Amino acid sequence: MIPFNNPVSVGKEKEYLSQVVDSCYLSGDGPFTKKCHDWIEQRFGAQKALLTTSGTTALNMAMALCDIHQGDEVIIPSFTFSSTATAPVMMGAKIVFVDIRPDTMNIDESLIESAITDRTKAIIVMHYAGVACEMDVIMDIAKRRHLKVVEDAAQAVMSKYKGKALGTIGDFGCYSFHETKNYSMGEGGALIINDPVYNERAEIYREKGTDRSRFYRGQVDKYTWVDKGDSCLPSELNAAYLWAQLEKADVVLANRMNTWKKYYDAFELLEQRGLIERPAVPEGCKHNAHMFYIKVKDLDERTKMIRFLKDKGVDAVFHYTPLHSSPAGRRFGYFSGEDRYTTRESERLLRLPLFYGLNDEESKTVIDSVYRYYER
Repeated sequence: MIPFNNPVSVGKEKEYLSQVVDSCYLSGDGPFTKKCHDWIEQRFGAQKALLTTSGTTALNMAMALCDIHQGDEVIIPSFTFSSTATAPVMMGAKIVFVDIRPDTMNIDESLIESAITDRTKAIIVMHYAGVACEMDVIMDIAKRRHLKVVEDAAQAVMSKYKGKALGTIGDFGCYSFHETKNYSMGEGGALIINDPVYNERAEIYREKGTDRSRFYRGQVDKYTWVDKGDSCLPSELNAAYLWAQLEKADVVLANRMNTWKKYYDAFELLEQRGLIERPAVPEGCKHNAHMFYIKVKDLDERTKMIRFLKDKGVDAVFHYTPLHSSPAGRRFGYFSGEDRYTTRESERLLRLPLFYGLNDEESKTVIDSVYRYYER
């Protein structure tokens, strides 16, 4: 069986983990954490980066820093992972779901303004498959309507929009380093802070509401509880694992892009015949080959194709079911406008195996198996 995903390992993970164990410094914000922070800030031009225990934790921090409270509303796409919604819900906010664009599966920027009410406080955009939302339009809306913008860039590490790294455009950016992502620390993430006015509050929230970071920098002679917070620091073991991969970030990206392009070129004929649709990457967007998907005719065909591919030894999967139709979605939010594309397009989408180290023989098997399905 060719797996859908194989967690990435580039070679020095065990060496760096051993260094952490030998140092007896296992808690967060050690030397490997600092290396990761510096790399993210320098590589992406980020004002400040803070590793977190997950992408979800980063979203929770962003909502706290946006001062989301009971009764506020937060606009998000319905086609996204539950974390995008649970973060504002944890703060007491109501979710306003907006339809997606059928080309990129991202939030439809033209529908955001009509979803804004006098209770709207923030917009969370999710860059699906590492392809950017239309950020110029979204940031213009936010500026005119005095709203915060949080980029759920969980899938978008190394992706860009008009030359800017995703996660560095909105007020906050949230990365994920889960084992299913391009770069992994097992479980982990990062918060990108794009306005220095939030730096100290973010450090305090991340350190259980204490000014511990200031203490370690010698700015105070002892640390104490000063504000709301949570336990958001990942272990230094997680940071060491991630650092091994960030050192090889370009190698991993090139390998994934090579597989993505093989799929894209190979399926051109099927798209020309009207049997599938390939991913769309708008001008100005540079993606990171986080995933490769095809869109088939409908839900019934997708179900049949997944079964067929598994019989051929290929583990293909579908992705999100729309949040607005889930039990929690109905409880905590509502859909603004018409669901023209979210449900329909989500039911057509099928994801193919793509991971660092997928070899030529395996990618050829995947391609041939998809063609065999249509040749039946």
